[in-house]
Amino acid sequence: QVQLVESGGGLVQSGGSLRLSCAASGITFSIYNMAWYRQAPGNQRDLVAALTSGGSTNYADSVKGRFTVSRDNAENTVYLQMNNLKPEDTAVYYCYVRKGALQTYWGQGTQVTVSS
Repeated sequence: QVQLVESGGGLVQSGGSLRLSCAASGITFSIYNMAWYRQAPGNQRDLVAALTSGGSTNYADSVKGRFTVSRDNAENTVYLQMNNLKPEDTAVYYCYVRKGALQTYWGQGTQVTVSS
């Protein structure tokens, strides 16, 4: 059974930093591409950052230069380092993995709130 458990969210002032973690179980973590999404109230869930099994990354334009995605295959964990946070980064952040065309998994989400 695949499980993704996020942690590290919280309340931070504008300009501050947070590091999110997503611990995965039930999958051979190292062979899968991982991603972070976020969803603000009233908005759709959007891709924030993606990281392939080979280490290639992709970021939403709004977070480029501020966020960094990384992984520790020994710990089955993917991270999202978020620096210079802005109020518009406020959202629930979700970890995501796709095992196959019909096998997609989401974590429960972690709230990030950035005050101005």
